[in-house]
Amino acid sequence: MSQVAQDRPAEAPEGGLRRVMGPKLLLLFIVGDILGTGVYALTGQVAGEVGGAAWAPFLVAFAVATITAFSYLELVTKYPQAAGAALYTHKAFGIHVVTFVVAFMVMSSGITSASTAANAFAGFLSDGFRLGLDPGGVGRMMIALGFMALVAAVNLRGVGESVKANVVLTCVELSGLLLVIFVGLWGVTQGRADFSRVVVFESPDDKGAFLAVTAATTLAFFAMVGFEDSVNMAEECHHPVRDFPRMMLTGLSITGLIYVLVAITAVALVPVGNLVDESRGSALTQAVAAGAPNFPFDTLFPFIGMFAVANSALINMLMASRLLYGLANQGVLPRSFGAVHRTRRTPWVSIIVTTAIAFGLILWVVRAQASESGASAVALLGGTTSLLLLVVFTVVNVALLVLRRDHVEHAHFHTWTPLAMLGALTCAFLAGPWARSAEQMPQYAIAGALLAVGLVLSGLTWLYTRTVRHRPLQFERVEELDEHRPEGPYPRRR
Repeated sequence: MSQVAQDRPAEAPEGGLRRVMGPKLLLLFIVGDILGTGVYALTGQVAGEVGGAAWAPFLVAFAVATITAFSYLELVTKYPQAAGAALYTHKAFGIHVVTFVVAFMVMSSGITSASTAANAFAGFLSDGFRLGLDPGGVGRMMIALGFMALVAAVNLRGVGESVKANVVLTCVELSGLLLVIFVGLWGVTQGRADFSRVVVFESPDDKGAFLAVTAATTLAFFAMVGFEDSVNMAEECHHPVRDFPRMMLTGLSITGLIYVLVAITAVALVPVGNLVDESRGSALTQAVAAGAPNFPFDTLFPFIGMFAVANSALINMLMASRLLYGLANQGVLPRSFGAVHRTRRTPWVSIIVTTAIAFGLILWVVRAQASESGASAVALLGGTTSLLLLVVFTVVNVALLVLRRDHVEHAHFHTWTPLAMLGALTCAFLAGPWARSAEQMPQYAIAGALLAVGLVLSGLTWLYTRTVRHRPLQFERVEELDEHRPEGPYPRRR
């Protein structure tokens, strides 16, 4: 594997995005994007699938994510522009409807995740200040909408401000997980931990070990996604070709290690039956309470949770808006979606559009939580996010193999071909119904509905280009890569 560093940062093109991210900010962006709602909300439910071996699904999810990350590294250093998976898909296959659907799936996963995080933020705020707001009430909905409006304001202010906010939020959510690990170590010294439980495999309904671990991995995978969002920030990095490989692999390793340690700590301190029982509190709250009984974690945790989900929402909305920006500059969406603010250099139209979609999803989530428990809603939406992204990852791994015949003028990261093939196979396997339990099957209905919406929008976009603009949809051809252009290359069919 090889890569070539650039001697100096790339200049932002006139009318393009501002390059403000160095390697440290990029690393914090990746770590902050991966950490968040998943590990805070799903540790207990993962343990419910496999018992004390809750660390195993997180380890498998880390391995699958890392394999696919190698494919992303080759593609982002080969084509360092916004639009990510959509760009790679169209360069590989040149089929508009496939490009549009992939982009829509990625955008839907980000906005749905951010909207769920906004609703979770309202819940944490209510718990932290003892407001007692009803999950389906107007008060919690207004807090969620106000929170999302604040995220949009930070996004509009500029990526520099957004990434700086990400630094603060990442440090807070990371401190919460490190607190769980350190309290676990303290519990060991006090004789409160039972590590014999971490090797005990237990599965509901007498599932086999393979099926149970696979079903739990599809849940745990939600905690590992996020690394792919960073490729949409390539145009705002100083040295995308040099920095992405080191920072992405480092970020994945840090988060993977933390997840495994948190899972081991939780199971060692609390019996699995209690971890799964949501009436006792979240799994991490129980773990710290058991390891340090006199520590007021039940009071502190809601505030750490607020920071954790706030970071997830901010990063997902950054990704979604940059994805729309990149697609608009390729002609996949109307050019107006690619408008950049004159002074702030942020894609303001895309930010407004993605925020409006998030508002609609928040209304739906709040209404759903009026009849569903928050944890089951998080598991269902988290599993749906994993499902959508596993399909996207399968396509990206295949696209890498196809694009091996496309040569660019600059040196870039190169991954091992069998690794990309393994990534495609593992992601396709985890996306299938055989990898899910009966309780997880509704994920396919949600994903199918989102895909149907994407296909309808794709058809409307095609009609617009044929009737209103009186020409077939064309994708810009650039023979040589120019990473200073805000648009980036898409091949036009010859």
